[in-house]
Amino acid sequence: MSNIPAFGLGTFRLQGQVVIDSVRNGLELGYRTIDTAQIYGNEAEVGEAIAASGVARKDLFLTTKIWVDNYSREKLVPSLKDSLKKLRTDEVDLTLIHWPAPNNGVSLEEFMSALAEAKSQGLTKQIGVSNFNIELTKQAIAVVGKENIATNQIELSPYLQGRKLVGFLQQEGIHVTSYMTLAYGKVLGDPVIRTIAERRHATPAQVALAWALRLGYSVIPSSTKRENLASNLLAQTLQLGDEDMAEIAALERNGREVSPEGLAAQWD
Repeated sequence: MSNIPAFGLGTFRLQGQVVIDSVRNGLELGYRTIDTAQIYGNEAEVGEAIAASGVARKDLFLTTKIWVDNYSREKLVPSLKDSLKKLRTDEVDLTLIHWPAPNNGVSLEEFMSALAEAKSQGLTKQIGVSNFNIELTKQAIAVVGKENIATNQIELSPYLQGRKLVGFLQQEGIHVTSYMTLAYGKVLGDPVIRTIAERRHATPAQVALAWALRLGYSVIPSSTKRENLASNLLAQTLQLGDEDMAEIAALERNGREVSPEGLAAQWD
């Protein structure tokens, strides 16, 4: 089984001083899991903020993701070493293949093997995938074994509930990490979510995050505002009832926000 914290801080789209401030604020507020990626172009800033925070490395859980340009056997390990330098650490806790990128010229077998090699070299404690559909997850399992796939990080929100893919992952014992759980903020204005929030004396963001947590997913919301970072954390203590969960279940509308041409495979 994977050992992935339930609540983390995402850094997608945050650059420069903005990401330094977000990570600094997050660490001050008690976040101990930080999620970044090579393509975010902010690993060095994340590393800088962590170094300045005084939080011990052993108390942190760091995730990064290998970008498609670095999938070949020759490039993957060196690219991860470069990420480690930027993050100012000897190893990350989790490294993911960012997108399956089926037509970029590197076979799944090659990049999964290279990722397993990175783990065996001690560059990352755990490995996993991101944005993989059922078929590609099966192929990844065939290469490294399901016990070596710590998570599949996928877009999930009350508007995109991915029940078929989630059901498969849970049946295989592969942990689910939800990104974009708030659907770029779209669910925050949803009347159903707002009504539940009022009923529970919570914010709409807390309701959406608590929904994902109750389903057993890890979440990695990001924010540039300290008060939102603090408020999001409180989702961990928000207990939604069965009625709340049923109302949110009915919001499914296949509302996908992210599916880059050439990087995504056919979604389930």
